[in-house]
Amino acid sequence: MSGRVRLTLCVGACFLAAILGVFVGRALLPPRMAPGAELHEVLHHKLALDAGQQARLDALEQRFAVQRRAYELQLRADNAQLAAAIEAEHGYGPRVAAAVDQSHAAMGELQKATLAHIFAMRQLLRPDQTGKFDRAVVKALTDDAR
Repeated sequence: MSGRVRLTLCVGACFLAAILGVFVGRALLPPRMAPGAELHEVLHHKLALDAGQQARLDALEQRFAVQRRAYELQLRADNAQLAAAIEAEHGYGPRVAAAVDQSHAAMGELQKATLAHIFAMRQLLRPDQTGKFDRAVVKALTDDAR
């Protein structure tokens, strides 16, 4: 066998081993859930909501989706203002400071609205469901801290 053929076979074997490693890694290591995904999983699949709870939850989630989108658009606009201020001042001047404060205010309002939504969802639950929900909320808030 020539050196070129051996090299080609070696490269091919290495490539196949790398692909196999990716597949094995994905099979053995579960993907990380997005923040809040586990809370959603608990709420929709592990609490055995009755039809009335599910209907009220759907209405809450539809309202919050609109509210959250409005905050996200505000944050995007705030980022554009911050970019313009940075471009104009080229440093941490009064326009940059004001834009940062505006952005932080919008972030705070989004966080408050999110917490209000979480507490509104909790109000839909029976006492036997709240413990699991509360643990999922705490986990969602602390998971990234690890």
